[in-house]
Amino acid sequence: MSSRFFGEFMGTFILVLLGDGVVAGVLLKRSKSEGAGWMVIASGWAFAVMAGVFTATACGSTDAQLNPAVTFGAAVSTGQFAKLLPYVAAQLLGAFTGAIFVWLHYLPHWTEIKESDLKLACFCTAPAIRNFAANLVSEIIGTFVLVLVAGAIFSKSIAVGGGLGPFLVGSLVWGIGLSLGGPTGYAINPARDFGPRLAHAVLPIAGKGSSDWSYALVPVLGPLIGGGLAGAVIRAVGF
Repeated sequence: MSSRFFGEFMGTFILVLLGDGVVAGVLLKRSKSEGAGWMVIASGWAFAVMAGVFTATACGSTDAQLNPAVTFGAAVSTGQFAKLLPYVAAQLLGAFTGAIFVWLHYLPHWTEIKESDLKLACFCTAPAIRNFAANLVSEIIGTFVLVLVAGAIFSKSIAVGGGLGPFLVGSLVWGIGLSLGGPTGYAINPARDFGPRLAHAVLPIAGKGSSDWSYALVPVLGPLIGGGLAGAVIRAVGF
């Protein structure tokens, strides 16, 4: 389990470093990629997932889940919950550490931008229109698609080779970002949102504002519900 823990930690670390890194590059002033837009962000997150899965696998976690919602969905689908707590702990720690490295990587740029909400967006999600129920449903739907389709990709019927899987999962996340990401920024991963949000709260980021804890429940609860529902469907269908 220690090797799997390290794999989940390293994979989630890379996921957040590259994923939050592309957001910071697009939003922060005087970055070479400033203003590059949603397509670049969605693409960057897709590549971040792919890189994270490869890293997790190489570092010892053949599951390479990187996401408490995926881990919970897998537990529901198999009825095996032994990995849930250690994997989630590793994922949260990896996401927190990855966010710290994003802050370090863009260190001179935090003083170049005044908008505290854009600084927060480099770490975690916020809705386009703040409505708890609607935002929660969006996160449930997005994560349901993630866990269900990922389960299909690795199902017996498809039998994808191990080397191709990370590319397909990255493509899946790319599609979710482009099609379903508009309302909430598609957290679809409690660790990806909570870990960096916590890092934002504790880091000495120049000119930062609130970490928006009033919204923080949505990108945790929604993905867990969506992942659990997808896991139940996978169990019922027999992927």
